[in-house]
Amino acid sequence: MVSEQLDLLAQMGHDFAASHDIESTMSHALARIAHLVGAEGGALFLLDDDHAHLVCHASHGPVDILGLSIPADQGIVGRSVAGNVSEMVRDVSKDPSFQGSVDEQSGFTTKSILCAPMVVRGADDKPEHIGAIELVNKSDAEGLFADHDLKFLEVLAASAGLAIHNARMAGELAEKEVMRRELERAAEIQRGLLPPPGDADYPISGVNRPARVVSGDFYDHFTLYDGRIAFTLADVSGKGMNAALLMAKAASLFRCLGKEDLRPGRLLQHINAEVCETVMRGMFVTMVAGVYDPVTGRVVLANAGHEPPLLHKTDGEFVALEAASPPVGIPLELTGGGPVPEDVLYLDGGCLYIFTDGVTEGYITGKNELGTSGLQKMIEDGLQKNLSAADRIASVADLLNQRDEPLRDDLTLLVIDDGANAKGRKANAADRTADDLKPDKPLVGSICKLSVPARAQSLILVRRAVEASATLTGFSKEQTQDIVLAVDEACQNVVRHAYKGTLDGDMIVEVRRENGDYLILIRDFAPPLDKSVLKSRDLNDVRPGGLGIHFIHEIMDGVDYLPPPDGQGNLLRLKKSIP
Repeated sequence: MVSEQLDLLAQMGHDFAASHDIESTMSHALARIAHLVGAEGGALFLLDDDHAHLVCHASHGPVDILGLSIPADQGIVGRSVAGNVSEMVRDVSKDPSFQGSVDEQSGFTTKSILCAPMVVRGADDKPEHIGAIELVNKSDAEGLFADHDLKFLEVLAASAGLAIHNARMAGELAEKEVMRRELERAAEIQRGLLPPPGDADYPISGVNRPARVVSGDFYDHFTLYDGRIAFTLADVSGKGMNAALLMAKAASLFRCLGKEDLRPGRLLQHINAEVCETVMRGMFVTMVAGVYDPVTGRVVLANAGHEPPLLHKTDGEFVALEAASPPVGIPLELTGGGPVPEDVLYLDGGCLYIFTDGVTEGYITGKNELGTSGLQKMIEDGLQKNLSAADRIASVADLLNQRDEPLRDDLTLLVIDDGANAKGRKANAADRTADDLKPDKPLVGSICKLSVPARAQSLILVRRAVEASATLTGFSKEQTQDIVLAVDEACQNVVRHAYKGTLDGDMIVEVRRENGDYLILIRDFAPPLDKSVLKSRDLNDVRPGGLGIHFIHEIMDGVDYLPPPDGQGNLLRLKKSIP
């Protein structure tokens, strides 16, 4: 008998250590324990995670109670676990803690119970309750358990408890290792979503340092087909995998939709609509999106609830650009779902810094945060040391990441450096002679001429060409923006009204300079338009349509429809006196 007991103890330890199915191992061990003790049946109960219930994980005998859950402080088994004492009840009918509900349902008669708790010592040497093994009805002639049965069950329960505890620990370690590898893969995928570093003369640089393995911050930038550069920087609320998944979605939406809609305000509107469809309540994304034109230094910027970017001018002044809209992911019924307002600014050789709150709220010494003023000082110090823009933001990240403690939050910085491009613009301007710039010179000539499909996507190239030519002609920034708006409205009329939105038309846009006037000629090859349809109307007349024509007449000094050279299509001439 003793030999069988020792064999069982040894076999149980081996089975639990080698098992990949702890539930099956517990069931097999319980059957052998019941056999050696000579019990009609038995059950192995484990405390749930909250220690509120005891749940049967193994059952042996004529009645299967696998999965039975009882409050942890009820019944004989509950009393045994709560008091950490073994129980031998020879007549359950005389024990007030006995619950006969299982007997009533099954028809089985419980006469006696033997119960031993499973307890191990934790890391702090405090007892850690695991559960209990309960045996019912001794199967010999007397039907009563003996003291040596209780002692044997105590030894088996102690061994089983330790084996179950070790198996759980091994399972948790294996699960943590799997999770660690999965997080490393996720972090690698995230790093792949970030744009690769550009060449030394590329005007945009970024840096991202996650507080954990995966990050809820991201930045991106890519060059558009017309030479402009789309960029974004965003911060997802919260941390961990949920934030990382939302970050990946927002980053993918920006790169996908950003190549179709180059107006940052509308782009954030579309991203917001997509995110609101699936985002968990309470999660949102603060996001800045913009388009930078290296030729002119012009930036169109939209800020959805993000930290104010800093424009650092060449005279040393810092200008904070406040958000004009709530974050992405706020329910549409609260925001109206319209485009995010846009700011238009010219860098003029300066730099635009965009960053997450992990930068300004990062600790530099003790509990002292860097703050916006500290960031500005680091930027100025970097300029005095002749650091490049990329090295300036890297030095900020290094300072915040040099502490022994982990980062408080993900930190991400993006910088747009217009310095080199501004020098190129000045050099090009210096190459033009003063005589070329005289507005009263009797010059007749074409500045540029474009032939493009009459589609909305083509207007991007038209706007860029008009903006560059108007700037070189001598118009101010405000005048240039107005001229671009007027030409854009006129070309949209060609797409909508002349070709009625079809995709098989062309238009020619020519920019000329004639005797002190800046001219834009817009020609299409559609059927002749009824000019009365394109008349402007009074602003007090509130109804759709007509305001674009009004703005064109307000901006330009002359708006004329001319007969096309070959009598086909429509020809519009816009005129603006050169200052």
